[in-house]
Amino acid sequence: MSTPKALVLRAAGTNCDRETQYALQQAGFEADRVHVFRVMENPSLLDEYQFLVIPGGFSYGDDVAAGKILANQMLHRLAEPLNKFVDDGKLMLGICNGFQVLIKSGLLPWGKVDSETAGCDATLGWNDSGMFVDKWIHLRGGSGKCVFLPDDEVIALPIAHGEGKFVTADAEILDRLRSADQVALRYVDESGQPGGNPNGSVDDIAGICDPTGRVMGLMPHPERFVEITHHPQWTRKEIRRADGRLFFENAFRHLCSA
Repeated sequence: MSTPKALVLRAAGTNCDRETQYALQQAGFEADRVHVFRVMENPSLLDEYQFLVIPGGFSYGDDVAAGKILANQMLHRLAEPLNKFVDDGKLMLGICNGFQVLIKSGLLPWGKVDSETAGCDATLGWNDSGMFVDKWIHLRGGSGKCVFLPDDEVIALPIAHGEGKFVTADAEILDRLRSADQVALRYVDESGQPGGNPNGSVDDIAGICDPTGRVMGLMPHPERFVEITHHPQWTRKEIRRADGRLFFENAFRHLCSA
């Protein structure tokens, strides 16, 4: 097939779109940064792409709630084309603010933009500390179906968020996510054991995927660790790989083999 194309969806306040575009290009994608207004004007633009990434930042200043305004634009202006995008077997990734957008639009946890269920079964609330947290943390892959990260893989990535606490509406929803193998990423300590949860997320959840494994949202920033020199201790420790590359390279391999 021809080189897979990725669309980085940006809006006012998005500030990680260039880094995300670079990460995609390093993985082999042809990547474009496109403003959400252009997609609302011409939803058929999505037909040109196989991978949609909603990057981090503070879309629309996080007015009302983090990611809420961009999520509403998706709900009311782009529901049909986005649902078709998922139904066509394409990939979608939401990073930090993008994860908040996917949750509030309904694309997570269940893989469908739906105004009646969006944000009802899960959400991302304020960190338990009540403060913005900016640090490097460790994570472990937790899903056998997630396209973006192998199960049981332990990685290091940076986080930077104030509203990153993943919670479900009730214990039944959490059990449903676990039983459907949708818990894609958990916070762990450096040895890969439970611990290191920076925000109070239920079950240490840092990222989830939809039932197909092709739509994922996560709070950490893989696009900020795609070169060895991005790690703050690269001159002190032997850093063997840039862990953030895994997400983009696995997406590229998946699409090339589809």
